[in-house]
Amino acid sequence: MAYRTDIEIARAANKRPIQEIGARLGIPAAQLLPYGHDKAKVAQDFIAGLAGRPEGRLILVTAINPTPAGEGKTTTTVGLGDGLNRIGKRAMVCIREPSLGPNFGMKGGAAGGGMAQVVPMEDINLHFTGDFHAIGAAHNLLAAMIDNHIHWGNARDIDPRRIVWRRVMDMNDRALRDIVLGLGGVANGLPRQAGFDITVASEVMAILCLARDLRDLERRLGDIVVAYRRDKSPVHARDLKADGAMAVLLKDAMQPNLVQTLEHTPAFVHGGPFANIAHGCNSVIATTAALRLADYVVTEAGFGADLGAEKFFDIKCRKAGLRPAAAVIVATVRALKMNGGVARADLGTENVAAVQAGCANLGRHIENVQGFGVPVVVAINHFATDTAAEIAALQAFAAGLGVEAILCRHWAEGSAGIEALAHKVVALAEGGGAGFAPLYPDAMGLFEKIETIARRIYRAGAVTAERAVRDQLAAWEAAGYGHFPVCMAKTQYSFSTDPALRGAPEGHVVPVREVRLAAGAGFVVAICGEIMTMPGLPRLPAAETIRLDPAGRIEGLF
Repeated sequence: MAYRTDIEIARAANKRPIQEIGARLGIPAAQLLPYGHDKAKVAQDFIAGLAGRPEGRLILVTAINPTPAGEGKTTTTVGLGDGLNRIGKRAMVCIREPSLGPNFGMKGGAAGGGMAQVVPMEDINLHFTGDFHAIGAAHNLLAAMIDNHIHWGNARDIDPRRIVWRRVMDMNDRALRDIVLGLGGVANGLPRQAGFDITVASEVMAILCLARDLRDLERRLGDIVVAYRRDKSPVHARDLKADGAMAVLLKDAMQPNLVQTLEHTPAFVHGGPFANIAHGCNSVIATTAALRLADYVVTEAGFGADLGAEKFFDIKCRKAGLRPAAAVIVATVRALKMNGGVARADLGTENVAAVQAGCANLGRHIENVQGFGVPVVVAINHFATDTAAEIAALQAFAAGLGVEAILCRHWAEGSAGIEALAHKVVALAEGGGAGFAPLYPDAMGLFEKIETIARRIYRAGAVTAERAVRDQLAAWEAAGYGHFPVCMAKTQYSFSTDPALRGAPEGHVVPVREVRLAAGAGFVVAICGEIMTMPGLPRLPAAETIRLDPAGRIEGLF
Protein backbone atom coordinates (compact mmCIF):
# COMPACT_ATOMS: atom_id res chain seq x y z
CA MET A 1 0.00 0.00 0.00
CA ALA A 2 1.34 3.45 -0.92
CA TYR A 3 2.32 5.72 1.96
CA ARG A 4 -0.35 8.23 2.95
CA THR A 5 0.09 11.25 5.16
CA ASP A 6 -2.00 11.74 8.29
CA ILE A 7 -4.12 14.39 6.60
CA GLU A 8 -4.73 12.14 3.58
CA ILE A 9 -5.85 9.33 5.89
CA ALA A 10 -8.11 11.69 7.83
CA ARG A 11 -9.58 13.15 4.65
CA ALA A 12 -10.53 9.66 3.45
CA ALA A 13 -12.26 8.78 6.75
CA ASN A 14 -15.80 7.43 6.61
CA LYS A 15 -17.14 9.60 9.39
CA ARG A 16 -20.50 8.89 10.96
CA PRO A 17 -22.98 11.66 11.85
CA ILE A 18 -22.12 13.11 15.25
CA GLN A 19 -25.63 12.30 16.50
CA GLU A 20 -24.85 8.61 15.93
CA ILE A 21 -21.64 8.92 17.96
CA GLY A 22 -23.57 10.62 20.74
CA ALA A 23 -26.20 7.90 20.69
CA ARG A 24 -23.49 5.30 21.41
CA LEU A 25 -22.95 7.14 24.70
CA GLY A 26 -26.64 7.61 25.42
CA ILE A 27 -26.59 11.32 24.59
CA PRO A 28 -29.89 12.35 22.95
CA ALA A 29 -29.59 14.35 19.73
CA ALA A 30 -31.38 17.26 21.41
CA GLN A 31 -28.52 17.49 23.94
CA LEU A 32 -25.89 17.93 21.21
CA LEU A 33 -25.09 21.34 19.77
CA PRO A 34 -23.72 20.49 16.31
CA TYR A 35 -20.84 22.34 14.67
CA GLY A 36 -21.41 20.94 11.19
CA HIS A 37 -22.06 17.22 10.75
CA ASP A 38 -19.01 15.75 12.50
CA LYS A 39 -18.51 17.63 15.77
CA ALA A 40 -20.75 18.92 18.52
CA LYS A 41 -20.77 20.33 22.01
CA VAL A 42 -22.58 18.46 24.77
CA ALA A 43 -25.17 20.55 26.61
CA GLN A 44 -24.46 21.63 30.17
CA ASP A 45 -27.86 20.41 31.36
CA PHE A 46 -27.13 16.89 30.13
CA ILE A 47 -23.73 16.85 31.84
CA ALA A 48 -25.26 18.09 35.09
CA GLY A 49 -27.76 15.24 34.90
CA LEU A 50 -24.95 12.67 34.92
CA ALA A 51 -24.19 13.31 38.60
CA GLY A 52 -24.56 10.21 40.69
CA ARG A 53 -24.01 7.71 37.89
CA PRO A 54 -21.36 5.06 38.51
CA GLU A 55 -17.95 5.88 37.08
CA GLY A 56 -15.82 3.84 34.70
CA ARG A 57 -12.09 3.26 34.94
CA LEU A 58 -9.64 6.04 34.11
CA ILE A 59 -6.49 5.16 32.14
CA LEU A 60 -3.65 7.68 31.82
CA VAL A 61 -1.36 7.68 28.80
CA THR A 62 1.96 9.42 29.40
CA ALA A 63 5.44 9.08 27.88
CA ILE A 64 9.19 9.36 28.13
CA ASN A 65 10.72 12.80 27.60
CA PRO A 66 9.97 13.99 24.07
CA THR A 67 12.65 14.03 21.39
CA PRO A 68 12.68 15.07 17.73
CA ALA A 69 12.45 11.34 16.95
CA GLY A 70 8.82 11.27 18.09
CA GLU A 71 6.92 9.31 20.75
CA GLY A 72 3.27 9.27 19.63
CA LYS A 73 1.45 9.81 22.91
CA THR A 74 -1.78 11.14 21.37
CA THR A 75 -1.64 8.48 18.67
CA THR A 76 -1.37 5.79 21.37
CA THR A 77 -4.18 7.35 23.40
CA VAL A 78 -6.49 7.26 20.40
CA GLY A 79 -5.33 3.79 19.38
CA LEU A 80 -5.89 2.40 22.88
CA GLY A 81 -9.43 3.76 22.95
CA ASP A 82 -10.10 1.98 19.67
CA GLY A 83 -8.38 -1.16 20.95
CA LEU A 84 -10.49 -1.31 24.10
CA ASN A 85 -13.65 -1.07 22.04
CA ARG A 86 -12.31 -3.78 19.74
CA ILE A 87 -12.02 -6.22 22.65
CA GLY A 88 -15.56 -5.50 23.81
CA LYS A 89 -15.18 -2.68 26.33
CA ARG A 90 -17.26 0.52 26.19
CA ALA A 91 -14.45 3.03 25.89
CA MET A 92 -13.99 6.63 24.94
CA VAL A 93 -11.07 9.01 24.59
CA CYS A 94 -10.44 12.35 26.35
CA ILE A 95 -7.65 14.53 24.95
CA ARG A 96 -6.68 18.18 24.75
CA GLU A 97 -7.35 20.61 21.93
CA PRO A 98 -4.25 21.52 19.89
CA SER A 99 -2.87 25.06 20.03
CA LEU A 100 -2.27 27.05 16.85
CA GLY A 101 1.17 28.00 18.17
CA PRO A 102 2.89 24.61 17.88
CA ASN A 103 0.72 23.59 14.93
CA PHE A 104 2.29 26.39 12.88
CA GLY A 105 5.59 26.03 14.70
CA MET A 106 7.07 22.63 15.56
CA LYS A 107 4.28 20.07 15.20
CA GLY A 108 2.07 20.89 12.23
CA GLY A 109 -0.84 19.12 13.94
CA ALA A 110 -1.76 17.19 17.09
CA ALA A 111 -4.75 14.92 16.56
CA GLY A 112 -3.00 11.55 16.56
CA GLY A 113 -1.52 9.92 13.49
CA GLY A 114 -1.83 7.23 10.88
CA MET A 115 -4.77 4.92 11.56
CA ALA A 116 -5.16 6.24 15.12
CA GLN A 117 -6.56 9.74 14.73
CA VAL A 118 -9.46 11.84 15.89
CA VAL A 119 -11.42 13.50 13.09
CA PRO A 120 -12.15 15.98 11.56
CA MET A 121 -8.38 16.39 11.83
CA GLU A 122 -8.14 19.75 10.02
CA ASP A 123 -10.85 21.36 12.15
CA ILE A 124 -9.47 20.02 15.42
CA ASN A 125 -6.00 21.37 14.59
CA LEU A 126 -7.23 24.79 13.53
CA HIS A 127 -10.18 26.82 14.87
CA PHE A 128 -12.31 23.81 15.90
CA THR A 129 -15.32 25.11 17.90
CA GLY A 130 -13.69 28.38 18.92
CA ASP A 131 -12.81 27.46 22.52
CA PHE A 132 -9.30 28.92 22.39
CA HIS A 133 -10.58 32.12 20.84
CA ALA A 134 -13.12 32.45 23.67
CA ILE A 135 -10.42 31.89 26.28
CA GLY A 136 -8.18 34.50 24.66
CA ALA A 137 -11.08 36.98 24.46
CA ALA A 138 -12.02 36.49 28.12
CA HIS A 139 -8.39 36.80 29.24
CA ASN A 140 -7.78 39.97 27.23
CA LEU A 141 -11.09 41.51 28.28
CA LEU A 142 -9.80 41.36 31.85
CA ALA A 143 -6.50 42.92 30.74
CA ALA A 144 -8.36 45.75 29.01
CA MET A 145 -10.55 46.35 32.07
CA ILE A 146 -7.48 46.68 34.30
CA ASP A 147 -5.98 49.45 32.17
CA ASN A 148 -9.38 51.06 31.69
CA HIS A 149 -9.93 51.12 35.46
CA ILE A 150 -6.64 52.94 35.97
CA HIS A 151 -7.40 55.37 33.12
CA TRP A 152 -10.70 56.40 34.69
CA GLY A 153 -9.37 57.29 38.13
CA ASN A 154 -8.08 54.02 39.64
CA ALA A 155 -10.70 53.74 42.39
CA ARG A 156 -9.19 50.42 43.52
CA ASP A 157 -5.77 52.07 44.00
CA ILE A 158 -3.97 49.60 41.74
CA ASP A 159 -0.21 50.07 41.73
CA PRO A 160 0.68 50.09 38.00
CA ARG A 161 4.09 48.65 38.89
CA ARG A 162 2.39 45.62 40.41
CA ILE A 163 0.00 44.56 37.66
CA VAL A 164 0.59 40.82 37.19
CA TRP A 165 -2.04 40.07 34.52
CA ARG A 166 -0.40 39.79 31.09
CA ARG A 167 -2.13 39.48 27.73
CA VAL A 168 -2.34 36.30 25.62
CA MET A 169 -2.60 35.11 22.03
CA ASP A 170 -2.67 31.58 20.60
CA MET A 171 0.44 31.89 18.48
CA ASN A 172 4.20 31.58 19.00
CA ASP A 173 5.55 35.13 18.89
CA ARG A 174 8.74 35.80 20.85
CA ALA A 175 8.63 39.53 20.02
CA LEU A 176 5.64 39.92 22.37
CA ARG A 177 7.24 38.43 25.47
CA ASP A 178 8.10 41.87 26.86
CA ILE A 179 6.45 45.02 25.56
CA VAL A 180 5.58 48.57 26.64
CA LEU A 181 1.91 49.57 26.67
CA GLY A 182 0.27 52.97 26.61
CA LEU A 183 2.68 54.91 24.41
CA GLY A 184 1.41 57.85 22.37
CA GLY A 185 -0.04 60.22 24.94
CA VAL A 186 -2.52 60.46 27.80
CA ALA A 187 -5.45 59.20 25.76
CA ASN A 188 -3.73 55.84 25.30
CA GLY A 189 -3.36 55.04 28.97
CA LEU A 190 -0.48 54.91 31.40
CA PRO A 191 2.82 53.67 29.88
CA ARG A 192 4.03 50.53 31.59
CA GLN A 193 5.98 47.35 30.89
CA ALA A 194 3.87 44.28 30.10
CA GLY A 195 3.93 41.22 27.87
CA PHE A 196 2.09 38.34 26.22
CA ASP A 197 1.87 34.64 27.05
CA ILE A 198 0.53 31.98 24.72
CA THR A 199 -3.16 31.24 25.34
CA VAL A 200 -2.48 27.74 26.63
CA ALA A 201 -0.52 29.30 29.52
CA SER A 202 -3.43 31.54 30.51
CA GLU A 203 -4.92 31.09 33.94
CA VAL A 204 -8.29 31.32 32.21
CA MET A 205 -7.38 28.16 30.29
CA ALA A 206 -6.46 26.43 33.55
CA ILE A 207 -9.69 27.60 35.19
CA LEU A 208 -11.84 26.33 32.32
CA CYS A 209 -10.07 22.97 32.53
CA LEU A 210 -10.50 22.65 36.31
CA ALA A 211 -13.98 24.15 36.80
CA ARG A 212 -16.81 21.70 37.51
CA ASP A 213 -19.66 23.84 36.13
CA LEU A 214 -20.55 27.42 35.14
CA ARG A 215 -21.05 28.54 38.73
CA ASP A 216 -17.62 27.19 39.70
CA LEU A 217 -16.17 28.81 36.57
CA GLU A 218 -17.43 32.28 37.50
CA ARG A 219 -16.27 31.92 41.11
CA ARG A 220 -12.79 30.94 39.99
CA LEU A 221 -12.63 33.79 37.47
CA GLY A 222 -13.52 36.19 40.27
CA ASP A 223 -10.69 34.79 42.40
CA ILE A 224 -8.01 35.73 39.85
CA VAL A 225 -5.44 38.12 41.35
CA VAL A 226 -4.69 40.70 38.68
CA ALA A 227 -2.61 43.28 40.56
CA TYR A 228 -1.58 44.61 43.96
CA ARG A 229 -2.11 47.95 45.66
CA ARG A 230 0.71 50.03 47.06
CA ASP A 231 0.15 48.35 50.43
CA LYS A 232 0.59 45.02 48.56
CA SER A 233 -2.99 43.89 49.15
CA PRO A 234 -4.41 41.96 46.16
CA VAL A 235 -6.89 43.20 43.58
CA HIS A 236 -9.12 40.46 42.15
CA ALA A 237 -11.00 40.21 38.87
CA ARG A 238 -14.28 40.49 40.77
CA ASP A 239 -13.10 43.83 42.22
CA LEU A 240 -13.15 45.15 38.64
CA LYS A 241 -16.53 43.49 37.96
CA ALA A 242 -14.95 41.50 35.12
CA ASP A 243 -15.88 37.98 36.20
CA GLY A 244 -19.46 38.01 34.92
CA ALA A 245 -18.58 39.14 31.40
CA MET A 246 -15.68 36.69 31.26
CA ALA A 247 -18.02 33.84 32.20
CA VAL A 248 -20.43 34.91 29.45
CA LEU A 249 -17.63 34.69 26.88
CA LEU A 250 -16.73 31.22 28.15
CA LYS A 251 -20.26 29.82 28.48
CA ASP A 252 -20.15 27.75 25.29
CA ALA A 253 -16.44 26.96 25.63
CA MET A 254 -17.21 25.15 28.90
CA GLN A 255 -19.19 22.49 27.00
CA PRO A 256 -17.04 19.50 25.96
CA ASN A 257 -16.50 18.89 22.24
CA LEU A 258 -17.58 15.47 20.96
CA VAL A 259 -15.85 14.00 17.90
CA GLN A 260 -14.85 10.48 16.79
CA THR A 261 -11.80 8.44 15.94
CA LEU A 262 -11.25 6.87 12.53
CA GLU A 263 -12.90 3.75 14.00
CA HIS A 264 -15.82 5.78 15.41
CA THR A 265 -14.81 5.62 19.06
CA PRO A 266 -16.38 8.64 20.82
CA ALA A 267 -13.84 11.26 21.88
CA PHE A 268 -14.02 14.42 23.97
CA VAL A 269 -11.45 16.97 22.78
CA HIS A 270 -11.62 19.82 25.26
CA GLY A 271 -9.21 22.33 26.79
CA GLY A 272 -5.52 22.53 26.07
CA PRO A 273 -2.99 23.74 28.66
CA PHE A 274 0.62 22.83 27.82
CA ALA A 275 2.39 20.63 30.37
CA ASN A 276 5.73 22.46 30.19
CA ILE A 277 4.26 25.84 31.20
CA ALA A 278 0.80 24.92 32.55
CA HIS A 279 -0.89 21.84 34.01
CA GLY A 280 -1.11 19.83 30.79
CA CYS A 281 -4.48 18.05 31.03
CA ASN A 282 -7.83 18.16 29.25
CA SER A 283 -10.83 19.53 31.14
CA VAL A 284 -12.19 18.05 34.36
CA ILE A 285 -15.73 18.46 33.06
CA ALA A 286 -14.94 16.33 29.97
CA THR A 287 -13.14 13.64 31.96
CA THR A 288 -15.76 13.32 34.70
CA ALA A 289 -18.60 13.28 32.14
CA ALA A 290 -16.79 10.59 30.13
CA LEU A 291 -16.33 8.44 33.23
CA ARG A 292 -20.11 8.40 33.64
CA LEU A 293 -20.72 7.61 29.99
CA ALA A 294 -18.19 4.82 29.39
CA ASP A 295 -16.63 1.87 31.19
CA TYR A 296 -13.11 2.92 30.21
CA VAL A 297 -11.82 6.45 29.63
CA VAL A 298 -8.40 6.88 28.06
CA THR A 299 -6.83 10.28 28.62
CA GLU A 300 -3.37 11.76 28.14
CA ALA A 301 -1.14 14.20 29.97
CA GLY A 302 1.24 16.43 28.04
CA PHE A 303 4.92 15.78 27.34
CA GLY A 304 6.88 13.32 29.50
CA ALA A 305 5.66 11.83 32.76
CA ASP A 306 7.95 14.18 34.74
CA LEU A 307 5.67 17.05 33.70
CA GLY A 308 2.32 15.80 32.39
CA ALA A 309 1.77 12.79 34.61
CA GLU A 310 3.02 14.54 37.74
CA LYS A 311 0.61 17.43 37.16
CA PHE A 312 -2.21 15.08 36.22
CA PHE A 313 -1.76 13.28 39.53
CA ASP A 314 -0.88 16.22 41.80
CA ILE A 315 -3.17 18.89 40.34
CA LYS A 316 -6.02 17.42 38.26
CA CYS A 317 -6.62 14.23 40.25
CA ARG A 318 -6.21 16.08 43.55
CA LYS A 319 -8.64 18.84 42.56
CA ALA A 320 -11.24 16.62 40.88
CA GLY A 321 -11.06 13.58 43.14
CA LEU A 322 -9.99 11.29 40.29
CA ARG A 323 -8.37 7.90 40.92
CA PRO A 324 -6.60 6.47 37.85
CA ALA A 325 -6.74 2.69 37.49
CA ALA A 326 -3.62 2.25 35.33
CA ALA A 327 -1.02 4.19 33.36
CA VAL A 328 0.56 3.57 29.96
CA ILE A 329 4.05 4.97 29.33
CA VAL A 330 4.72 5.42 25.61
CA ALA A 331 8.26 4.89 24.35
CA THR A 332 9.86 4.41 20.96
CA VAL A 333 13.08 2.68 20.02
CA ARG A 334 14.07 5.80 18.09
CA ALA A 335 13.59 8.15 21.05
CA LEU A 336 15.47 5.82 23.40
CA LYS A 337 18.38 5.71 20.96
CA MET A 338 18.46 9.52 21.03
CA ASN A 339 18.50 9.39 24.83
CA GLY A 340 21.37 6.92 24.44
CA GLY A 341 23.41 9.43 22.45
CA VAL A 342 22.54 8.65 18.82
CA ALA A 343 22.19 11.59 16.41
CA ARG A 344 18.85 11.98 14.65
CA ALA A 345 20.44 11.26 11.26
CA ASP A 346 21.63 7.85 12.49
CA LEU A 347 18.39 6.59 14.04
CA GLY A 348 17.69 4.23 11.17
CA THR A 349 20.78 2.13 11.94
CA GLU A 350 20.46 -0.68 14.47
CA ASN A 351 22.11 0.20 17.78
CA VAL A 352 21.10 -2.07 20.64
CA ALA A 353 23.65 -0.55 23.01
CA ALA A 354 22.13 2.91 22.52
CA VAL A 355 18.64 1.53 23.23
CA GLN A 356 19.93 -0.01 26.45
CA ALA A 357 21.63 3.24 27.45
CA GLY A 358 18.56 5.31 26.62
CA CYS A 359 16.30 3.04 28.65
CA ALA A 360 17.49 4.87 31.76
CA ASN A 361 15.04 7.63 30.81
CA LEU A 362 12.19 5.13 30.52
CA GLY A 363 13.16 3.50 33.81
CA ARG A 364 13.01 6.82 35.64
CA HIS A 365 9.50 7.45 34.35
CA ILE A 366 8.36 3.95 35.31
CA GLU A 367 9.64 4.43 38.87
CA ASN A 368 8.02 7.86 39.14
CA VAL A 369 4.59 6.75 37.96
CA GLN A 370 4.68 3.67 40.20
CA GLY A 371 5.51 6.04 43.05
CA PHE A 372 1.97 7.41 42.79
CA GLY A 373 0.57 3.93 43.38
CA VAL A 374 -0.60 3.42 39.79
CA PRO A 375 0.07 0.16 37.88
CA VAL A 376 2.17 0.67 34.74
CA VAL A 377 2.57 -0.89 31.31
CA VAL A 378 4.91 0.33 28.55
CA ALA A 379 3.60 0.82 25.00
CA ILE A 380 6.31 0.50 22.36
CA ASN A 381 5.04 2.69 19.54
CA HIS A 382 6.42 0.82 16.52
CA PHE A 383 8.40 2.44 13.71
CA ALA A 384 9.31 0.60 10.51
CA THR A 385 13.05 1.03 11.23
CA ASP A 386 12.87 -0.76 14.60
CA THR A 387 14.75 -4.07 14.64
CA ALA A 388 13.85 -7.22 16.54
CA ALA A 389 17.01 -6.96 18.64
CA GLU A 390 16.26 -3.36 19.64
CA ILE A 391 12.67 -4.19 20.59
CA ALA A 392 13.88 -7.18 22.61
CA ALA A 393 16.38 -4.98 24.47
CA LEU A 394 13.63 -2.54 25.43
CA GLN A 395 11.32 -5.35 26.56
CA ALA A 396 14.09 -6.97 28.59
CA PHE A 397 14.84 -3.69 30.37
CA ALA A 398 11.17 -3.17 31.30
CA ALA A 399 10.85 -6.79 32.44
CA GLY A 400 13.81 -6.21 34.76
CA LEU A 401 11.67 -3.57 36.49
CA GLY A 402 8.69 -5.92 36.67
CA VAL A 403 6.82 -4.12 33.89
CA GLU A 404 5.61 -5.50 30.57
CA ALA A 405 6.54 -3.60 27.38
CA ILE A 406 4.12 -4.37 24.55
CA LEU A 407 4.81 -3.73 20.88
CA CYS A 408 2.00 -1.65 19.36
CA ARG A 409 1.33 -1.15 15.64
CA HIS A 410 -1.73 1.09 15.89
CA TRP A 411 -0.28 3.79 13.61
CA ALA A 412 -0.27 1.35 10.70
CA GLU A 413 -3.01 -1.09 11.72
CA GLY A 414 -5.42 0.84 13.96
CA SER A 415 -7.12 -1.12 16.75
CA ALA A 416 -5.91 -4.46 15.38
CA GLY A 417 -2.35 -3.41 16.13
CA ILE A 418 -2.94 -2.55 19.78
CA GLU A 419 -5.14 -5.41 21.02
CA ALA A 420 -2.41 -6.84 23.25
CA LEU A 421 -1.99 -3.50 25.05
CA ALA A 422 -5.76 -3.19 25.49
CA HIS A 423 -5.94 -6.63 27.15
CA LYS A 424 -3.04 -5.74 29.46
CA VAL A 425 -4.61 -2.43 30.45
CA VAL A 426 -7.85 -4.21 31.33
CA ALA A 427 -5.95 -6.74 33.41
CA LEU A 428 -4.15 -3.98 35.32
CA ALA A 429 -7.26 -1.85 35.79
CA GLU A 430 -9.44 -4.73 36.94
CA GLY A 431 -6.72 -6.38 38.99
CA GLY A 432 -7.27 -4.06 41.96
CA GLY A 433 -3.61 -3.09 42.23
CA ALA A 434 -4.10 0.69 42.09
CA GLY A 435 -3.58 2.63 45.30
CA PHE A 436 -3.29 6.17 44.01
CA ALA A 437 -1.91 8.92 46.25
CA PRO A 438 -0.47 12.36 45.34
CA LEU A 439 3.23 13.08 45.80
CA TYR A 440 2.82 15.55 48.67
CA PRO A 441 0.11 16.66 51.14
CA ASP A 442 -1.78 19.94 50.89
CA ALA A 443 -0.33 21.10 54.21
CA MET A 444 3.28 21.03 52.99
CA GLY A 445 4.87 24.47 52.44
CA LEU A 446 5.02 25.84 48.89
CA PHE A 447 8.81 25.84 48.54
CA GLU A 448 8.95 22.39 50.12
CA LYS A 449 6.47 21.19 47.48
CA ILE A 450 8.77 22.57 44.76
CA GLU A 451 11.73 20.79 46.37
CA THR A 452 9.76 17.55 46.68
CA ILE A 453 8.91 17.50 42.98
CA ALA A 454 12.47 18.45 42.00
CA ARG A 455 14.13 15.84 44.19
CA ARG A 456 11.71 12.93 43.84
CA ILE A 457 10.58 13.34 40.22
CA TYR A 458 13.56 15.13 38.59
CA ARG A 459 16.19 13.63 40.96
CA ALA A 460 17.68 17.09 41.44
CA GLY A 461 20.38 17.66 44.02
CA ALA A 462 19.18 21.15 44.95
CA VAL A 463 16.62 23.85 44.20
CA THR A 464 17.78 27.46 44.10
CA ALA A 465 15.67 30.62 44.30
CA GLU A 466 16.35 34.28 44.98
CA ARG A 467 15.25 35.68 48.32
CA ALA A 468 12.45 37.58 46.57
CA VAL A 469 10.99 34.30 45.27
CA ARG A 470 11.08 32.68 48.71
CA ASP A 471 9.56 35.78 50.30
CA GLN A 472 6.77 35.81 47.74
CA LEU A 473 5.92 32.17 48.48
CA ALA A 474 5.90 32.93 52.20
CA ALA A 475 3.59 35.89 51.62
CA TRP A 476 1.15 33.71 49.67
CA GLU A 477 1.19 31.15 52.46
CA ALA A 478 0.36 33.90 54.93
CA ALA A 479 -2.49 35.02 52.66
CA GLY A 480 -4.05 31.54 52.75
CA TYR A 481 -2.70 29.99 49.54
CA GLY A 482 -0.23 27.60 51.15
CA HIS A 483 -2.45 24.57 50.54
CA PHE A 484 -2.23 25.02 46.76
CA PRO A 485 -0.37 22.44 44.66
CA VAL A 486 2.58 23.57 42.56
CA CYS A 487 2.68 23.67 38.75
CA MET A 488 6.28 23.46 37.56
CA ALA A 489 7.14 25.31 34.34
CA LYS A 490 10.22 23.54 33.00
CA THR A 491 11.67 22.27 29.75
CA GLN A 492 9.96 19.13 28.53
CA TYR A 493 13.11 17.68 26.95
CA SER A 494 14.94 16.70 30.12
CA PHE A 495 14.46 15.79 33.77
CA SER A 496 16.72 18.78 34.41
CA THR A 497 16.22 22.39 33.30
CA ASP A 498 18.81 21.90 30.55
CA PRO A 499 17.00 20.70 27.39
CA ALA A 500 20.22 19.16 26.04
CA LEU A 501 20.70 16.89 29.08
CA ARG A 502 19.00 13.68 27.99
CA GLY A 503 18.77 10.32 29.70
CA ALA A 504 18.27 10.20 33.47
CA PRO A 505 20.49 12.86 35.07
CA GLU A 506 20.84 13.08 38.84
CA GLY A 507 22.15 15.66 41.25
CA HIS A 508 21.50 18.66 39.00
CA VAL A 509 20.29 22.05 40.23
CA VAL A 510 16.77 23.32 39.49
CA PRO A 511 16.77 27.15 39.50
CA VAL A 512 13.39 28.77 40.18
CA ARG A 513 13.56 32.23 38.65
CA GLU A 514 9.97 33.35 39.14
CA VAL A 515 6.72 32.29 40.80
CA ARG A 516 3.18 33.22 39.78
CA LEU A 517 -0.05 32.86 41.73
CA ALA A 518 -2.99 31.32 39.88
CA ALA A 519 -5.55 31.96 42.61
CA GLY A 520 -8.54 31.13 40.41
CA ALA A 521 -7.07 27.93 39.06
CA GLY A 522 -5.89 27.00 42.54
CA PHE A 523 -2.15 26.47 42.10
CA VAL A 524 1.19 28.27 42.18
CA VAL A 525 3.39 28.26 39.07
CA ALA A 526 7.16 27.90 39.55
CA ILE A 527 9.06 29.01 36.43
CA CYS A 528 12.37 27.17 36.22
CA GLY A 529 15.47 27.71 34.12
CA GLU A 530 15.01 29.34 30.72
CA ILE A 531 11.48 28.12 30.00
CA MET A 532 9.27 30.75 28.31
CA THR A 533 5.51 31.15 28.67
CA MET A 534 5.46 32.63 25.16
CA PRO A 535 7.28 30.23 22.80
CA GLY A 536 9.01 31.32 19.62
CA LEU A 537 8.84 29.83 16.15
CA PRO A 538 11.67 27.49 15.05
CA ARG A 539 14.07 28.29 12.21
CA LEU A 540 11.81 26.36 9.80
CA PRO A 541 8.25 26.70 11.13
CA ALA A 542 5.59 24.21 10.03
CA ALA A 543 3.62 27.20 8.73
CA GLU A 544 5.94 27.33 5.72
CA THR A 545 4.49 24.05 4.39
CA ILE A 546 0.82 24.55 5.33
CA ARG A 547 -1.30 25.74 2.40
CA LEU A 548 -4.40 25.14 0.27
CA ASP A 549 -4.11 22.85 -2.72
CA PRO A 550 -5.76 23.74 -6.07
CA ALA A 551 -8.98 22.10 -4.89
CA GLY A 552 -9.06 24.30 -1.78
CA ARG A 553 -8.10 21.47 0.58
CA ILE A 554 -5.64 21.98 3.44
CA GLU A 555 -2.16 20.54 3.01
CA GLY A 556 0.80 20.43 5.39
CA LEU A 557 -0.92 19.45 8.64
CA PHE A 558 0.51 16.15 9.84
